[in-house]
Amino acid sequence: MADALRLLSVHAHPDDESSKGAATLARYAAEGVEVMVATCTGGERGSVLNPRMDRPEVRADLAAVRRSEMAAAREILGVRQRFLGFVDSGLPADGEALPDGCFALQPLETAAEPLVALIREFRPHVVVTYDETGGYPHPDHIKTHRITSAAFDASADPARYPDAGRPWQPLKLYYHAAFSRQWFQTLHDAMTAAGVDSAMAPVLADWPDTAPVLATTTRVHCADHFETRDRALLAHATQIDPDTGFMAHPRDIERRVWPTEDYHLARTLVGTPLPETDLFAGLRPAARRGSAGPGV
Repeated sequence: MADALRLLSVHAHPDDESSKGAATLARYAAEGVEVMVATCTGGERGSVLNPRMDRPEVRADLAAVRRSEMAAAREILGVRQRFLGFVDSGLPADGEALPDGCFALQPLETAAEPLVALIREFRPHVVVTYDETGGYPHPDHIKTHRITSAAFDASADPARYPDAGRPWQPLKLYYHAAFSRQWFQTLHDAMTAAGVDSAMAPVLADWPDTAPVLATTTRVHCADHFETRDRALLAHATQIDPDTGFMAHPRDIERRVWPTEDYHLARTLVGTPLPETDLFAGLRPAARRGSAGPGV
């Protein structure tokens, strides 16, 4: 693995890796990049969103079902995957307290440690996660952003987490820029022009004027891997209804009008002109030499 390019994608729950950037992961894995998915929680408190899977035996052991779904999805994508061992926080209603012991309530130093250890073990050149909003305001997504940002720095510092392995400095940190208003509008307009009913109209109608807009710096062409993305997403059968939501728009239209998955370059230790079309832009030759942290 020492000579390979390496990409670490950090997510909150099983299924997040397949709904956010999965075609990118599949593309890079097919090209020989070492790809690792870090899943912070087991998704134990997730809802069963597919009516076909809403059965007593599924709800009785949802944690095991979601682990099985994750195993199937990672095989489809051709990536490695590691659970970091935290407990899903759920999505509490307004005014409802978070459950004791959940991921979102862990102290930042404690929550970042397993990710630091994984970064030092896997030694990625590129790390991808969510922005400060979490992509949407789920407490586990926001916590995932926070621990990834912290671990990006701490993993290179030999004084931090001295028992978590040899220091390593990732070179670039990206945030997902998926499911923007522009993405919904572009697909809605293309579907309407083609005479196809668009389920995106209600989403656009309810889009808040105050929603933050994350600047897209990097567009990765990966339309050839949308089919792999979809199979991985459908492997998370408790979470994905194959007849609604993201599965409802025609893939031929998506490939034609939006053939990329999009990212925001949040931090970089290498020079790279923007915009980019490659998460490894500016570091492919250097990446093969590695980037050991101070004192190594």
